[in-house]
Amino acid sequence: MDTTLHTLKAYRGRATLARQPARVLIDVRALKHIGRADLQTLSEVTARFPFRASDYYLGLIDWTDPHDPIRRLIIPDPKELSDFGNPDASDEASNTPLPGLQHKYPDTALLLVTDQCAAFCRYCFRKRLFQTDNRETVRDMSAGIEYIRQHTTITDVLLTGGDALALPTPQLQTIIEALTQIRHVHTIRIGSKMLAYNPARPLSDTRLHSLIRKTIAAGKNVYLMCHFDHPREFTPLALEALSVFREIGVECLNQCPVTAGINDDATVLADLLQQCTDAGCPQYYFFQCRPTSGNAGFVIPITRAFSLIDEARARVSGLSRRVRYCLSHATGKVEVVGLDPERIYARYHRAKNPGDEGRMLVFQRDDMATWLDDLVPVI
Repeated sequence: MDTTLHTLKAYRGRATLARQPARVLIDVRALKHIGRADLQTLSEVTARFPFRASDYYLGLIDWTDPHDPIRRLIIPDPKELSDFGNPDASDEASNTPLPGLQHKYPDTALLLVTDQCAAFCRYCFRKRLFQTDNRETVRDMSAGIEYIRQHTTITDVLLTGGDALALPTPQLQTIIEALTQIRHVHTIRIGSKMLAYNPARPLSDTRLHSLIRKTIAAGKNVYLMCHFDHPREFTPLALEALSVFREIGVECLNQCPVTAGINDDATVLADLLQQCTDAGCPQYYFFQCRPTSGNAGFVIPITRAFSLIDEARARVSGLSRRVRYCLSHATGKVEVVGLDPERIYARYHRAKNPGDEGRMLVFQRDDMATWLDDLVPVI
């Protein structure tokens, strides 16, 4: 992987920057840069884990580089068929009181507003949503909204899925307008990778812009939880879309996992941190890639991820160092805060059990461990 800043920026010009929404491909056999024999193998992968990509995003790939990080993020890999992980690695089912709604922390609710995305990240931790037996998303969100209305501790609602901006704007409007009427809801977060996958879609959607303006005017905070994994995703079109959202009053934050072959490099992570700050979309979280089915080729050890992030933070200014490195575990968000030759130090940044909030965790150092369950506690 060429990780020099010059090369990373030079790649951006390779994308097709047409302002009309991108065309979506769902058949891996339509890819012209992959040999017929390889396509047959990849078709076997997509029979289990579907493929979806925009022609805009495929245009970011350097097809001459078999290890291109954008290619790795979006193109299926035979390793996805290995026997690894489980479909619900963070036990989201235990936080689902009714279809389409998750409530893990008292102040925050998730509405799974769609099972659609502009494209499918190969390391997705909710692959189960895109399979034919999915029952976790519903078209009618009225029951979830009523649940939020009845639970007055909920101040933040995250619209996710799937990708919230993949939902047609009239449907999104119905949901957001209903939430705006709930007094105890202060903040509406929109979870989306659309600005990386198909930035022309939100950039050109004036109805969406108007909806957000009205929501903010009604006294609600609106956050766009972006998902840029690699500096090359910050194309001029993506930056323009970010600028438009910021101009209408949206607070933008970025979050992504540290994943093998995509961004597991200190130089890449440092550039990502800097690009996020420069774009007015600071990095909120780096996540440990979850041990979800199909993710064997994407996870890296916890100690390696922490060390890469630590090195990346050392290369940027204070504004770019605010990111936290967390594991989204069944018991809560566990932030890794330090290492020494014998120990891994962590704390509950958010805890499912209120009694665990802020609790320190100390584990025996294990440089092969990739998830909290792999670690042996010391105290």
